Amino acid sequence: VQLQASGGGLVQAGGSLRLSCAVSARTFTFSNYYMGWFRQTPGKEREFVAAINRSGGTTYYSDSVKGRFTISRDNAKNTVYLQMNSLKFEDTAVYYCAAGTGSLGYVTTRAYNVWGQGTLVTVSS
Repeated sequence: VQLQASGGGLVQAGGSLRLSCAVSARTFTFSNYYMGWFRQTPGKEREFVAAINRSGGTTYYSDSVKGRFTISRDNAKNTVYLQMNSLKFEDTAVYYCAAGTGSLGYVTTRAYNVWGQGTLVTVSS
């Protein structure tokens, strides 16, 4: 199973970026999995950003991004998205997408057993 994250880059504070995470695997049924986005900066633990349930009908956000970021998914395209608006300098990080069964919730990294390679988002102040 491969999770390919893309869409990162350099943006000014107040700007927007849209991250994508495409899942490719013949034996992986995308719609059976919760999908999450996490981010990490050097020297810090990976932190939860957003998650979405299997159908896409329920979403979860960390307090730091609520109201600015939107997670969505397209089960037909095996892809999850993270629309990031009103970006702040403190949003600078490597962003990772992940897939989990949902049996351990959605906030902790241990709830996810498949991870993408990460995409760097840099917000200039």
